[in-house]
Amino acid sequence: MKRRNVVVAASAGGLAGLLGLTALSLPAGADEDPQLPPVAPEALVESVLTSTPPALTGTVRVDNALGLPALPGVDGGAGSMLGDGTSTLRVWNDGQGHKRAALPSSSGEVTVVDDGTALWKWDSESRTATRATKPANAGDEDVRGPLGHGRGAADQDPAALSRSIVEQLRQTSDVAVDGTATVAGRDAYELVLTPKPTERTVLREVRLAVDAETRSPLEVTVLTNGSDEPALRAGFSELDLSQPDPAMFRFTPPAGTKVEEAPAGDRHHREGRPEGRPEHAGQHPTVVGDGWDTVLVAHLPQQPERAESPRGEDGQRGGERANPQALAQQLGKPVSGPWGDGWLISTKVGSALVTSDGRVAAGAVPEQVLTTAVGTP
Repeated sequence: MKRRNVVVAASAGGLAGLLGLTALSLPAGADEDPQLPPVAPEALVESVLTSTPPALTGTVRVDNALGLPALPGVDGGAGSMLGDGTSTLRVWNDGQGHKRAALPSSSGEVTVVDDGTALWKWDSESRTATRATKPANAGDEDVRGPLGHGRGAADQDPAALSRSIVEQLRQTSDVAVDGTATVAGRDAYELVLTPKPTERTVLREVRLAVDAETRSPLEVTVLTNGSDEPALRAGFSELDLSQPDPAMFRFTPPAGTKVEEAPAGDRHHREGRPEGRPEHAGQHPTVVGDGWDTVLVAHLPQQPERAESPRGEDGQRGGERANPQALAQQLGKPVSGPWGDGWLISTKVGSALVTSDGRVAAGAVPEQVLTTAVGTP
């Protein structure tokens, strides 16, 4: 089977973070698909979830085909994440819980380092470093949707993201093995997850390439209803499974850096029922539903009023980040109902509903599922 090798990754920041979706892609290889021993679908799923993540260094190219326009005046990578296009990031993992990711921005680089005890985010343009202390029992229990919404940037190598997808969707999917592929020189099985008929989602299937030797996921393709072209594509263009230099997982703020401590976050509250508004929705997302029709519900952080703020030459107000509600008005269409009024942003892989009172719901689902999730004020 000939195709491009791809992997989905989630992004953070602004509405792109709320949608939790951006993609990574690489060109098709010229070699024939490898001949591998047969493997049962459930056996492949189990090996994906139980395999030890390998040490790796990789380059991932991102191809975003969501169908959203780039926003003028939105700098620092947010505009490119929202709009269609291609970007590249580097990822490192020592296989022992230490991770690093580097994402170039329009005028610098954003680097995230997980050293095992703290999570650092370094923005070279603003020369700002944010440090978040990890709880002693920190695991992989952060709130996320079916495509990994809400994951930390240091977890965005294809292997970590794909394991999350399989774990989230296996119980609500029909699972099959559909041929083989080659990703960055590695032989892989094609694992396909298709939503069961009861799932309310705009997605048609998710395809993952699983390394035949390590059983570590290498790529993901997301297909939507009504189209044969992948909406999101991503994957390793280069992959080295040797042990990275331990120095890659240590971060020391450069001289002149403004260091900030991230506010301590309370435990995420989970809500298993698809009906009703979560009782304590704060800035941390609350999960409504499960599987393919998972919806994340949150309150947007308070934004200062800057409607009259002067614009710089690049069109950005006062050098500040764009207000999420202002972005929603630019990207979305006005909607209203018993829950209130707001704006609906639709993409090929899902939607986000931003209300005028600051609530937001996002998922790979139709509009009706979002309005049910936000409930009645």
